[in-house]
Amino acid sequence: MRQFLLFFSIILVGLVFLSRLFYLQIYDTNNYSILEDNAIRKVYDYPKRGFVYDRNGQLLVANQPSYDVMVIPREIEEFNIQEFCNLLKITPETYDKKLKRCYNYSPRLPSVFISHLSKEDYAVLQEKMRKFRGFYIQKRSLRHYETTIGANVLGDIGEVNNRDLNRDPYYKMGDLKGKQGVEASYEKTLRGIKGIKFIQKDRFNKNIGPYKKGKFDTIPEQGKDITITIDSKLQAYGELLMKNKRGGVIAIEPSSGEILAMVAAPTYDPNILVGRERSKNFTKLLKDKIANPLFNRSIQGVYEPGSPFKLMNALIALQEGVITPDDKVTCYAGYKYGNRFMKCHCYRGRRNNMLTGIQESCNAYFATAYRKILDKTGNASEGIDTWSNHAKSFGLGNFLNNDLFVGQKGRIPDRDYYKHVYPKTFYSTYTISNAIGQGEVATTPIQLANMIAAIANRGHYYTPHIIKKIEGETLPEQFTKPKYTSIKKEHFEPVIEGMHQVYKNGTAKFLKVKDIDICGKTGTVENFAIIDSVKTQLTDHSIFVAFAPKENPKIAIAVFVENGYWGSRFAGKVASLMIEKHIRGEITRIDLEEWLLKHSLEDEYAKPYSGEPFNINGKTTLQVVEDKEYYYLKSLLNKMNNVEN
Repeated sequence: MRQFLLFFSIILVGLVFLSRLFYLQIYDTNNYSILEDNAIRKVYDYPKRGFVYDRNGQLLVANQPSYDVMVIPREIEEFNIQEFCNLLKITPETYDKKLKRCYNYSPRLPSVFISHLSKEDYAVLQEKMRKFRGFYIQKRSLRHYETTIGANVLGDIGEVNNRDLNRDPYYKMGDLKGKQGVEASYEKTLRGIKGIKFIQKDRFNKNIGPYKKGKFDTIPEQGKDITITIDSKLQAYGELLMKNKRGGVIAIEPSSGEILAMVAAPTYDPNILVGRERSKNFTKLLKDKIANPLFNRSIQGVYEPGSPFKLMNALIALQEGVITPDDKVTCYAGYKYGNRFMKCHCYRGRRNNMLTGIQESCNAYFATAYRKILDKTGNASEGIDTWSNHAKSFGLGNFLNNDLFVGQKGRIPDRDYYKHVYPKTFYSTYTISNAIGQGEVATTPIQLANMIAAIANRGHYYTPHIIKKIEGETLPEQFTKPKYTSIKKEHFEPVIEGMHQVYKNGTAKFLKVKDIDICGKTGTVENFAIIDSVKTQLTDHSIFVAFAPKENPKIAIAVFVENGYWGSRFAGKVASLMIEKHIRGEITRIDLEEWLLKHSLEDEYAKPYSGEPFNINGKTTLQVVEDKEYYYLKSLLNKMNNVEN
């Protein structure tokens, strides 16, 4: 019996192993994943991305076929590398580099070796792919832009990076995703869902057919079509008017918050970021640090708002009861406080009420109103918080919670902010520049356009958004529910009438459009840079805000033109023409149009340092408004130089 003990022990151990193996393979599938099975090849079937239409049904973005050369590194067998490289139009060095990258990603999973083959290259290569074991061709859709406008709106798609792969397991090496604009904001809606086919391989690593007769295969789900709020004709017109200029234009429909146009100048043709030339063209755009075409100035550009912010101070003063529409302030060609003097364009001795104060953009009137707001309780620290909270109720000083891919918060300072500069005593005169929309106030064009939409609506606004319709879905409540400001409705009428007078008798009277009641406000913002450690004044920025018609407004707009001299010179003309284009569909102010098309600011931008944001601690004034150190330094400069910005 003892002689059979070893034999029975071996048999018993074998049965235990066989039983365990049978249990794991047949009954226990908890730890088994078909996606991790090395004996099964995974082939992804990419869906077509959803189409993008403008608000009027104009097709803006469609698809075109694209062919990628895929590789599974461990399956590569010996072949003529030079022949393969010639077919792909690459060098052997590039071949080695790309193969190493794919191997580092995974030696057993497929990844993109060469993307975006042309139809001609695909046809030639397809006939010879049998020679190159480990490589195969995968078909997918690539974007085709049916327009040359709206690059900053539409965005583009590009290959995923390591961060994308770590964040979302949906993506695999070589997948494409939205990188900017609408393509990025609505990536999950547009991309659809990949299908997958499982191919059984034999012990020689050759395909022998569908795994389990295709039982686990899935078909792709096409991405959903979307309609965006942009009017492509208005967008194209805005880009035409802003040619050879730098800045941003945002037009909003006040009754819905829909963005009618979002112009960032300079711009580029979105088609250059499609196909094999994408990387080269993107790098070229990225390296242009002067014009910075990838920087969306309409939603990322942070500027002092200038005189348009006087409208906000007027509303706050009315709400706080520190001034009435009929109260008058005498202007002595400026406003004197202590040993300082804030200049104004009004003639000496002019007496302005709220209507004429807005009409003539009187600095003295709004400096007085601002001081009364802050000094209402005798405590300027409390006053600055009250002032700040009212302004923030218009969506200023914070992200608007919209559906745009990028943006900036802007800056509406409060008491906590100024503690860095004035830790002990705080007086209203310390921040008097805020009265005229300069100093520490900073906004983006979209924030100012939204502020004007709230004024046009007499106290409420809808979150600005780019999406109008998603196939089979309803818009989220955040875009359809009105948001109310802290200003009572009755206080808007005198401010609106003041804006109306700007066009009738004030600083924009030569910009009038026949039979359209436009309410607007000019703005001129001083432009400084630190050059050789010296604060140097450059050409002013041109700003204009407006809405029309006065009753039942259809459009609210904000225009920023960098180095554009003064508000009505460039920005005001752009605003008037875009308002007429939207409301009337045609242009009668041909004189304004011809002037804008004829006049370029390229010579202005070519001057040393002009048009370039100055840099503090590696951050630019145009792009970074969160940097408190910048504002702290700026306030100190103002006090040292006794300069009003």
